[in-house]
Amino acid sequence: MSDTQRPESDHPLGLTVYDLPSPQDVAQADAKRTAMGRLRMVIVLLVCAAPVVASYFTYYVVRPEGRRNFGELIEPTRALPAITAHTLTGESVALPDLKGQWLLVSVSGGACPTDCQTRLYLQRQILTGLGKDRPRTEWVWLIDDAEPVPAELLPGLKEATVLRVDAAALHQWLAPASGQALSDHLYVVDPHGQWMMRFPPKLSTDGALKAKRDIERLLRAAASWDEAGR
Repeated sequence: MSDTQRPESDHPLGLTVYDLPSPQDVAQADAKRTAMGRLRMVIVLLVCAAPVVASYFTYYVVRPEGRRNFGELIEPTRALPAITAHTLTGESVALPDLKGQWLLVSVSGGACPTDCQTRLYLQRQILTGLGKDRPRTEWVWLIDDAEPVPAELLPGLKEATVLRVDAAALHQWLAPASGQALSDHLYVVDPHGQWMMRFPPKLSTDGALKAKRDIERLLRAAASWDEAGR
């Protein structure tokens, strides 16, 4: 058989050799994968946080002309401290467990003189006035001493969360306006456990109506991500 007629299988086989990547190439590829992983994680976090950011942006920034909030916004916000409180019956409650609702908070000693009783009454009226949005809120009274609560007040506190909290720990979280006492204000805490608003001291009935309007605006702004109950 002539060379021109030799079967193709008789020709020598060709081998293809692939170069192995250099250590530098491997390191660069690993760094790129790490950077992409971090970028994806940041994107996921931003997507999850977007509804909260949007609702606060709506309330804080995009306001109709001439509208102003009655309460003072707290910047930066302050998270519920990791401390233990106690119910009037002595049961322990971790304060961060209050997260999941909008909290309207007052502070005073257990003896609760007339001005304290007025604040408790206004708290209840403000939240009751929210109507269908009432289940998204909680009425909270924090007692900063060991004084007993007058028995005549107890029937009216059935809807309230009443907790005794260490006064020093409380003062590291909440703060009054300059020249005021901690007990002079009502405080708003968002469902993430962040103290974010303080109403003017010694609210009148008219001031309570303005406070209610602020809370209504907050609830509307948060409607896309906040649900009733914990």
